[in-house]
Amino acid sequence: MKAKYLIMILITLGLSSCTFIDYQRNTTTHQATQLETREFQTRMFDTNNTKLIMKAMVNVLQDDNYIITNAVTDLGVIMAKKEMDLGNSKKGANVDNDFWIAFFDALNKKGQSKPSQQDRVFQKTKIVEVSINVSEYGRQCKVRANFQAKILDNKGDVVEVYPVQDGKFYQDFFAKVDKAIFLQKQGL
Repeated sequence: MKAKYLIMILITLGLSSCTFIDYQRNTTTHQATQLETREFQTRMFDTNNTKLIMKAMVNVLQDDNYIITNAVTDLGVIMAKKEMDLGNSKKGANVDNDFWIAFFDALNKKGQSKPSQQDRVFQKTKIVEVSINVSEYGRQCKVRANFQAKILDNKGDVVEVYPVQDGKFYQDFFAKVDKAIFLQKQGL
């Protein structure tokens, strides 16, 4: 009788582990091709007034707390960046992990002194940079925006740099630009 239960348990564990592995395989993300990336980074506007479009872009970026670092109207280029504080353990961002960090540090160092708060490395700042190219395209303007995120640690070293490749992010950004162009045309 016990053998039947043991076999049932083994079969159940085997089937559940196969399901888990299969689930992991099906949740892989699609890496966008260069053409797909360019498609969601680019938008056409029904005016060939590049100055109007650039002014609307600057307004949207400033509304979203970006600092304009460079704008060249003749080339149709805008560059901007936004810095965000990710917090630090002193302010409570990593308080839940403090116990475990100290615990494992103590295990690893076996009696050595606990590292000071200043020696710990954690993600401190996220910088989002954008470069925008506005060009006349017949009776329209073609705009391409390229956002990139950079994570810095508390010592100022770069932890990670990655392009923003979320189509919804760009869709929301261009929706704000559409509204800004409307307001610009209305003189508001």
